[in-house]
Amino acid sequence: MGIGSLADIALAQMPATTSVPSDISVAMLSKQLDLTQEMGADMIKAMENSVNPAVGGNIDVYA
Repeated sequence: MGIGSLADIALAQMPATTSVPSDISVAMLSKQLDLTQEMGADMIKAMENSVNPAVGGNIDVYA
């Protein structure tokens, strides 16, 4: 179940005369933007770490 379907369920249960659904949509979009930016920063960090050829070059297979 994705975020979109949860939003649809929440919006379907709200009265049609309120402006709250737009407030909920804005809040959810804000949270999604923050999450996307955080994931992008993590992806950039992982890509920067993968450039170093010494990382992961030696694997200790003996415990």
